[in-house]
Amino acid sequence: MLNCIVVGLGGFLGSVARYLVGMIPIREEGLFPINTFIINILGAFALGCIAAAVSKGDQVDPRLALFLKVGVCGGFTTFSTFSLETGSLIQGGHPALGAAYAVASILFGVLAALAGQMLVQ
Repeated sequence: MLNCIVVGLGGFLGSVARYLVGMIPIREEGLFPINTFIINILGAFALGCIAAAVSKGDQVDPRLALFLKVGVCGGFTTFSTFSLETGSLIQGGHPALGAAYAVASILFGVLAALAGQMLVQ
C-alpha cells in the first residue's frame, strides 16, 4: 500500500508540472502541438537520467525510484494526449503533419531518454 501512496504523490507532482508546462505561452506556428511534444521529450530525458542513476548501483531507495520513475515521470508525460492530438491532426485533414508529429515524438523521445542515460553514466 505504501508503494501506491508513493506513486500517487509522484503522479500528483508530475501532473501538476505537466499542467504548468502546458500553460507556458509558446507561440505555435501552425497546428503542431509543441507543448505536448516538449513535455514528452523532457519526460523521456528525465526518465533516462533517473534510470541511469538507479542502475549505477548507488544506494537509491527503491521507493524513491518508484516515486520518480512511475509517479513523477508517469504523471508528467502525456502519451494519451499525444495519441489524441495525432488522431485529431489526421482527422482534421493533416495526415502528413500527424505522421511527422508521431515520428518526431517517438524519435526524439527515444533520443532524449538515451541522452539522459548517457549524461548520468
